[in-house]
Amino acid sequence: MTTARRLLAATVFAALALPVAAQDLTVVSYGGAYGAAQRKHMIEPFIAKTGKNVLFEDYSGGIAEMKAQVEAGNILWDVVDIEAIDLERACAEGLLESIPRDILPAGADGTAALEDFYADGLANECGVGVIFWSTIFAYNRDVFTAGGPQTIADLWDVAKFPGKRGFQRRPQVNLEWALIADGVPMDQVYEVLATPEGQDRAFASLDKIRGDIVWFDSWSQAPVLLNDGGASVVQSANGRIFAVVMDEKRPFEMIFDGQIFDIDVWAILKGSKNIDLAHEFIAFATGTEPLAGMQDVAYGPTRRSSNALIAPEVVPYLPSSHIDKGLRADGIFWADYGEALGERFNQWLLQ
Repeated sequence: MTTARRLLAATVFAALALPVAAQDLTVVSYGGAYGAAQRKHMIEPFIAKTGKNVLFEDYSGGIAEMKAQVEAGNILWDVVDIEAIDLERACAEGLLESIPRDILPAGADGTAALEDFYADGLANECGVGVIFWSTIFAYNRDVFTAGGPQTIADLWDVAKFPGKRGFQRRPQVNLEWALIADGVPMDQVYEVLATPEGQDRAFASLDKIRGDIVWFDSWSQAPVLLNDGGASVVQSANGRIFAVVMDEKRPFEMIFDGQIFDIDVWAILKGSKNIDLAHEFIAFATGTEPLAGMQDVAYGPTRRSSNALIAPEVVPYLPSSHIDKGLRADGIFWADYGEALGERFNQWLLQ
């Protein structure tokens, strides 16, 4: 063997003899009380079980950041918590990996995963359900001492219920609520919103209160606005308000009338180099006990076997307890119309 070959062999042997560094998995979610519950019941137990490193980061939702990473071929995230309202579009545009169902374990009671999950939790091949949640509105009882708004129509009635409204800066939910406030029955909202006339009607309805709206980007800002007086009524993920009511004893009233309820899923960004570890994490994080842990922030589990672990006092705060007052977010509608309505919404904001 030549000297060069001996040096090469020695180098390869030394490299193979080195300890392999722990593989990092980057998991992205929404932060706040929700992220804290995921860290407690999913992230930290997974790290303890596997010894793997998990980088747990926050984002504000939507698909823009995922699309930018995939199109640039620069994949920074592995597993992402994504709302079903965005899932259809992200999957259709090839931004997400398909997740095989045979990676999912049976429920704690022995029920096979395909039977244990509610149908919505496994409806899209690119996601595995994490929670049922809803967008509700809430008001500060210290501001409305005689009683605050109780319906979406009340939310639009700034004469009877004065004060700023804190809304998330996106067309989803806002356009649905605008039509409900204008008298469209909930079961006809998406049918109307699919027409040019219905879209005009929704934006005209938003025009009525645009001067009373304070826009925010992240759900974590909703309870802050309510707390510091930046808004007297806020749109919010139900768990955000539940957390501050329970943990900080804030005088906030949650209203489920007109709630837009949805499901969040774990998804894997297309091109992730950690597919096997991502599968392992999702299988663990969507087990019976981790999903039941989301009751910490009043989000309902996507497995039936988790219901036995839900505390009775939390049940009234779950979106699933108020289905008759709400509307299921239509992910297919938003996959079809989201880009166009998003552009129109952004232009409307600039007017």
